[in-house]
Amino acid sequence: MSNISAGTNIQGLGFSASTATNDKILGKDDFLKLLITQLNYQDPLNPMEGTEFSAQLAQFSSLEQLQNIHQELKNSIDANYLLTTSINNTLAATVIGKSVKATGNQIYLGEDGNATLHYDLSDDASKVTIEILDENDQVKRTIQLEDVAKGEQSYTWDGKDNAGISLAQGKYRFRVKATDEEGNPVSVQTYMVGTITGVRYGYNGAELLIGDLSLAMSDVYEILE
Repeated sequence: MSNISAGTNIQGLGFSASTATNDKILGKDDFLKLLITQLNYQDPLNPMEGTEFSAQLAQFSSLEQLQNIHQELKNSIDANYLLTTSINNTLAATVIGKSVKATGNQIYLGEDGNATLHYDLSDDASKVTIEILDENDQVKRTIQLEDVAKGEQSYTWDGKDNAGISLAQGKYRFRVKATDEEGNPVSVQTYMVGTITGVRYGYNGAELLIGDLSLAMSDVYEILE
């Protein structure tokens, strides 16, 4: 498109430099308008060579095909998402009343003043530190354990903070750190165990309810009979 001079005004044809700057992508309509503008403003004494014109037409054709492929892929992804969401919504109702294991670190402190948390150690741990956090990410209780075997473990929290004061009923989180005898970190995976009491449907699909706690279907990795 070298035949268009720097001062040529092509805004009247519906294309402006700001279009490319704002969108950062030239669409096939913009490309076609540039091509037409180039033909209108080319020098009659030095017209565009046929090979150059053919090359630009080929570029336009390639651009249109790429955009069509992009749209088809987007339509396919959208269809797969709707299908997956529909299947998840249907399956979610079938797990009500079943016990599940799910990745996560949420716990709920109920009226009885106790909450059980679960974690899995990749190896034997000499020291294990459990921290209980409130909804503002403030550490309310720190628990130190020693000589904990590898595998799935559970700990029942009495609902009290570090000062021995009973905390309010509600949602909390926990995190676990572990080290071996040499002080090397031991990998820890926290998880939740509970009975599905209901299903809530939202914009992002179905959410499973364990009492007052919610989790996504994708968080569940084991359903217990």
